[in-house]
Amino acid sequence: MRIAKRAEHENTRQSPFMADLLDGRLKAEAFAALSRQLCFIYRELEDAAESLANHHLVGPLLDPALLRVPALERDLAHLDGPHWAQGLVPLPATRRYCARVREVARAWPAGYAAHHYTRYMGDLAGGQIVRVLAAKTWGHTHEGALFYHFDIRNPSAYRRRYRATLDALPMSEDETHRVAREVTHVFHLNNMLFHDLAELHAPTEPSNGAGTSPTRTGSS
Repeated sequence: MRIAKRAEHENTRQSPFMADLLDGRLKAEAFAALSRQLCFIYRELEDAAESLANHHLVGPLLDPALLRVPALERDLAHLDGPHWAQGLVPLPATRRYCARVREVARAWPAGYAAHHYTRYMGDLAGGQIVRVLAAKTWGHTHEGALFYHFDIRNPSAYRRRYRATLDALPMSEDETHRVAREVTHVFHLNNMLFHDLAELHAPTEPSNGAGTSPTRTGSS
């Protein structure tokens, strides 16, 4: 799973939307637009987590410290104002993403574990690049970027413990390979979201291909 995630992570970083975002070529509205779509996805993930809390393949991965919906909602209240919820509209890629989360949560909990691992450990690792960017580019040092701030003292140690828990889950070799393929699918869904966002948010200046994104803070 980690090998599959590492390969797809590089593809995600090279998507036009993320490349422009990380290079500071997108306006604050693009950052807010990403947060709006993430709100749909994390509501789906965290609603499913409640129903799967006692499942032997999912329950061990769940931790209140990872929950992102409350932070996202506070961010959107800051970014879009008190009536932020009225402006939430899922993009086509977001609807497909949420549908897949619902599908695996209902019919294949091991597949849900792939989504949980990919999203939350990505947030806790590479997502911290976006946290630095939000502070540097748009001044969102706290409110507006709370999604990227975890109440976890040592993220690297936390990710190691999470991976150890994941490794210990009772899955057959065939099931493990199937879950790894789902990790790749999660990244595909994420890249489709970035494609939809790129169509709506053009960079303020052409890309020079070199990139000036903040230094990478780690991987999951």
